[in-house]
Amino acid sequence: MTVTTHKYYLDTELAGLLQLCDKNLPGYNRELIKSAFEYASIAHGGDVRASQELYFSHPIAVARILASEIPFDDVCVACGLLHDVVEDNENYTIEMIQKTFGKEIATIVEGLTKIKNIYRGSEIEQSEHYRRLLISITKDIRVIIVKFADRLNNMRTLEFLKPDKRKRIAKETLEIYAPLAHRFGLGKLKWELEDLSFKELNLQAYEEIKKKINSKRLEREQYIDKFAKPIIERLSERNYKYEISGRVKHLYSIYRKMIRRNKPFDEIYDLFAVRIILDSEHSDDCYHVFGLVNNIYLPVPGRFKDYISIPKTNNYRSLHTTVIGPDGNLVEVQIRTNKMHEIAEQGVAAHWKYKEGSNTNDPELSRYITWIRGILENTVEDDMKKNVVENFKLDLYSDEIYVFTPQGDLKRLPVNSTPVDFAFEVHSKIGHHCIGAKVNQRIVPLDTVLQSGDQVEIITSKNQHPNKNWLKFVKTHKAKTEVKRWLNKADESVINAGKEAIEKKLKKSKLPYTQQDLNRIAITLKFDNMRKFFKAIGEGKLTLDEVIESQTPKKKEAPKPESNVVDIFTHAARLSGGQFVVDGEKIGMKLAYSKCCNPIPGDFVVGYITIGEGIKVHRVNCKNLIEISKKEPEKIVSIRWPELEGASFIVGLKVKGEDSPGLLGEIANVIVTYKNTNIKSINIDTTDSLFEGVVTLYVQSLDHLSRIIERLKKLKGMFSVTRLEIS
Repeated sequence: MTVTTHKYYLDTELAGLLQLCDKNLPGYNRELIKSAFEYASIAHGGDVRASQELYFSHPIAVARILASEIPFDDVCVACGLLHDVVEDNENYTIEMIQKTFGKEIATIVEGLTKIKNIYRGSEIEQSEHYRRLLISITKDIRVIIVKFADRLNNMRTLEFLKPDKRKRIAKETLEIYAPLAHRFGLGKLKWELEDLSFKELNLQAYEEIKKKINSKRLEREQYIDKFAKPIIERLSERNYKYEISGRVKHLYSIYRKMIRRNKPFDEIYDLFAVRIILDSEHSDDCYHVFGLVNNIYLPVPGRFKDYISIPKTNNYRSLHTTVIGPDGNLVEVQIRTNKMHEIAEQGVAAHWKYKEGSNTNDPELSRYITWIRGILENTVEDDMKKNVVENFKLDLYSDEIYVFTPQGDLKRLPVNSTPVDFAFEVHSKIGHHCIGAKVNQRIVPLDTVLQSGDQVEIITSKNQHPNKNWLKFVKTHKAKTEVKRWLNKADESVINAGKEAIEKKLKKSKLPYTQQDLNRIAITLKFDNMRKFFKAIGEGKLTLDEVIESQTPKKKEAPKPESNVVDIFTHAARLSGGQFVVDGEKIGMKLAYSKCCNPIPGDFVVGYITIGEGIKVHRVNCKNLIEISKKEPEKIVSIRWPELEGASFIVGLKVKGEDSPGLLGEIANVIVTYKNTNIKSINIDTTDSLFEGVVTLYVQSLDHLSRIIERLKKLKGMFSVTRLEIS
């Protein structure tokens, strides 16, 4: 690009940006936008992006989004232009930005510089990136607005990046930024981010749904016209000013319905909604129109939702009803005013716009910040060291129920919340001393699932405190954090008691007990850290005698012959089973076999995702697994031995019977004459006139094994033939 062409490009882009600001940001600082544009264009110079466009084209695109699609204010537009300056040019610093544009803009640019790439690095690094994002938002809500525009432009230009980077950005967008956009009320932005991510992560499903929707567009438009005609007549008779339209639900939303309901596209009928937007300042008009619609079409019982009286957490307001339309089809109808519609699509940006010119603080704007601060405050230190992203996803995107205190105050909670969640929502002290609950004036257990409309009264006792069982059923982030915080505090006294006891015992036994020695003992006894070691002693799960014995050298005992046979068989059997298939895919994850049930090929198995040991393989009937699945069902994965055509796996058979001449030959003959089965080894021991032993052989399936067991049982003098159980 020549100097002349470059200057023409910049002049044209600046003029276009100012034109958008003129249209959407009344009273904006024109000189601020021009100064930021010139400053950023010099900083980026002639750097080129992967698409061969000038890199500065990205900040310009971000600024255009902030001036048109998410019109917040002139500071946001300036920050959109400046957001990559410090990161991309080492000659520029935040201090320089502050000196030129002031502290307000410098704070936002600094926040944006710190929150790059949440899903890059380890779990702890990801958690720290996410924490920085939340902290930046609490300093100035405009940080997330500029970040949304930045991410939207990145998603629109994904095709110029490498496939692995595209996938990472799309996953991060779908799991973090789209739910955040939803939480900030930016409905239109959320839909586009979800569909763009969906397109990248599952192109085949995206194209298939898009094709099917487009193929029925004419039919759908004709039906909407037919449905809307009597409504239009009634609205016009009553001189309402309105806009009525049929909106097709976005592709990712349809895909989620298909997955959730386990139905194909052709069986999803609620693909669109009819929206009535009233040009009115009075919410009462929405209820009048709702009555008109119900007079024309029969409403479906239980499908009316009043988000005007009780708005969603993100301040979405509208009436939703489902009616039976022409030809018996169910049709969703949404009724709202212009202002409600603007807030539904632009959320926090719309609130900011309505706040302009007012000196009072907007309580709705404050609510967004309060929610973020609550997340940060209600997080125990241990959670911050782990993947907090997973913990916060629930608070971002969960469906809600509405319950009431005995005084009639409304509380919003996630679906499946319990009285304990409600208690902590009212006040932390009430949660800590919650001993019982009344729901609709009836005493219920603390793990009762609450329903919308319930009135909840909490019964407290000063002697009651949180217990570990609460973690099995509480749903809110606040409740989980408060319970964990109390349990950690209660653990301290147990840990200190355990530490004191072991130090006394070691001193009395005249064994070394420096910190290094204690660390070595804990590792020997397979504890992850010293706190768990001391806690086990304090709770009596590990006796002091067991600790002392672990430090006393033991004489090596010769292994029993049968143990050797079992160990050799188990090792060989697992090698023969092939690579596991986890959730339908062959993966190279680290696998470990649980010692509690010792699975081998042929067993029905499931996997348990551990920390540090990959996937632990258990038999499906393992008692330990049953307990684990109750506590941590999300860590259980479907797993099976692979189906290898023509392949064999090793099994062991335990045989018992009456000893007789030629017995070994008979056993071998029965096995090899059935489908040319190969024998790996036979170990037989005789005592008096009886024999007992283990036969290891190669089989191709459980049916193959069953046939051989049946044939062996028919041998004369054979008492029993059983699958070798490893325990």
